[in-house]
Amino acid sequence: MDTSQMAEKSQFIYENLRLKTFPVGVKFLKEQKDLPEKARRPSLFLKKKITICQAMTMARNYGWQMGVTAEDVICVLASLAFGFTTAEDARKEMVDSFFESKYKSSMEKTVSEVDQMCFLDTNEYQALLISPLQKIPIIPDTVVLYGNPAQICRALQAATFDTEEKIQGLFGGKVECPEYLIRPLKTGQPRVIIPGPGDRVFSMTADEEMIFAMPYDFLDRFILGLKESGKKAGARYPITFYQNFQPEFPPHYQELGKKYGI
Repeated sequence: MDTSQMAEKSQFIYENLRLKTFPVGVKFLKEQKDLPEKARRPSLFLKKKITICQAMTMARNYGWQMGVTAEDVICVLASLAFGFTTAEDARKEMVDSFFESKYKSSMEKTVSEVDQMCFLDTNEYQALLISPLQKIPIIPDTVVLYGNPAQICRALQAATFDTEEKIQGLFGGKVECPEYLIRPLKTGQPRVIIPGPGDRVFSMTADEEMIFAMPYDFLDRFILGLKESGKKAGARYPITFYQNFQPEFPPHYQELGKKYGI
């Protein structure tokens, strides 16, 4: 698979949207041995376990290629969703944890919400490669961007330029890493995500940051949209302010202006 143009595409997105952090590419690997040699396993490189969202932060901020397996993840809820546990019923375990945390008013409502979440089967994938898109050595499955609401708005304009539908999102405010990593893989569709508390507590995702995620196969359409969407309306980021107006000032300022012919 050819990754020779990946850096160019990543740089275009980074500069066009003026992102604060690098676009990230994520590859789901069937076997641990398929992790590239340069991928940093937290349990080996850092001598500790981390969360998946921390690996995302290290990739998008530090520029590190991160290799994440079951042995590297400390977050039990993410481990359940990504098939990194031996749980016989990962969804039931997630339901019990949500209800114990009092995120829902009833067990029935909790079950309904968890049923809408994306899960991988146990051992469906043994590893994740989480890397800055510009230096990922293999074609990723999912591409993830972090941005402020205005940047994500522009991303949505780009993503819908060559599509018939609006971009969807499922918002639960908790355990959102499956939503921005697994769902684009499973559905083949872009998503908008509001990061959950894990992203903000452990991976220092800023209050103003949102996430746009897409399957890799959507990347060229997205770049086309950044180039073409809203071109005749001046759509871009940063959004330009309208300046063709004459300001008005308080009356005493106006009187002072009259004194000097202003």
